[in-house]
Amino acid sequence: MLSPKSTEIVRATLPAVGGAVGEITPLFYRKLFADRPELLRDLFNRGNQAVGSQQRALAGAFAAFATSLVEHPDTYPVTLLSRIAHKHASLGITADQYPLVHRHLFAAIAEVLGEAVTPEVAAAWDEVYWLMANALIELETRLYEQAGVPAGDVFTDCRVTGRRAETADVTTFTVRPLDGRPAPAARPGQYVSVQVALPDGARQIRQYSISGQPDGALQFSVKRDGEVSRHLHDHVGTDDVVRVGAPFGDVTLDEGDAPLLLASAGIGCTPMQGMLAHLVTTASERRVIAVHADRSEADHAFRDDLPLLVGKLANAEAHVWYERPAGAWPAERTGYADLSTLDVPAGTVAYLCGPLPFMRAVRGQLLEAGVAAADIHYEVFGPDLWLVAEG
Repeated sequence: MLSPKSTEIVRATLPAVGGAVGEITPLFYRKLFADRPELLRDLFNRGNQAVGSQQRALAGAFAAFATSLVEHPDTYPVTLLSRIAHKHASLGITADQYPLVHRHLFAAIAEVLGEAVTPEVAAAWDEVYWLMANALIELETRLYEQAGVPAGDVFTDCRVTGRRAETADVTTFTVRPLDGRPAPAARPGQYVSVQVALPDGARQIRQYSISGQPDGALQFSVKRDGEVSRHLHDHVGTDDVVRVGAPFGDVTLDEGDAPLLLASAGIGCTPMQGMLAHLVTTASERRVIAVHADRSEADHAFRDDLPLLVGKLANAEAHVWYERPAGAWPAERTGYADLSTLDVPAGTVAYLCGPLPFMRAVRGQLLEAGVAAADIHYEVFGPDLWLVAEG
């Protein structure tokens, strides 16, 4: 926890720092990339940097952590830290990178806030930074140990053993390690990082949800959206080699016996596909409600797989909504997903994945149906701006 003196200083200066993070974080990244251009080339998502979503996520996370330290001094924001640690581990972030971030972040804070950053203010916020950094380092160390890899050494050369078009813009890739070992075990709902060499020499990394684990392999599905996904669609085929990271991700299927609701929209169906496949493999008898929303039948990845998997479960049902169905389709299933029409059992644990407006709407409907907020879990593709906004 923060020292008493630092707590008072952080509480007093939080509005000023929080109000300036929109200036601080872009300046921080400019300083960082000027010093280490290879980080933008080979580690950070250039697309997220260009639109500013990564800057907003960092700013929100740092401010949310500081606020938590002041308002709840005896606890850490576990969910926030876990989400960041899993993403860091998937990228191979190591403890020795935190001093570099500290140097450029605090240089940016001093430049933006000027004389307001007295030695006492700098020391208090330094304490905040290292409390957060050390908590993340500890979590990431544990994740590397659980994955059975040295810290940061998460990538393995894998051969593409299968490629299947799910829709016009979604393709599933099946990969196996080149060394002949089985792919690392993954929990349903996790993702892998995939690193590709782009024409300009950059080696960019993106995360993709695991949509299945067939016979010692890993399967991930990619929507054609962004420079890495376009490269995978256009240039990576069967027998090609890609670098794939160990599975990470903290939104994983609960192994209890509570009823489940899996709600997805668009490409958000990929982690749900992996969860359903796991339930089938384990012959689960849990009550399962699978919900999916999409633009049309043609846009629905795994459209044929969904009823097949649900049909193999003892107590499962599927509900699908299309905004613009191409053929005959029930009127009550046309438009946006409306979970208020479903019978959601007491004690349901829900998992959501899709665009933020969809997840906000579904979460609200589930809360209205009596699902506990703590039992509603979600996965976001890209920087998690929703989590930091909620604190």
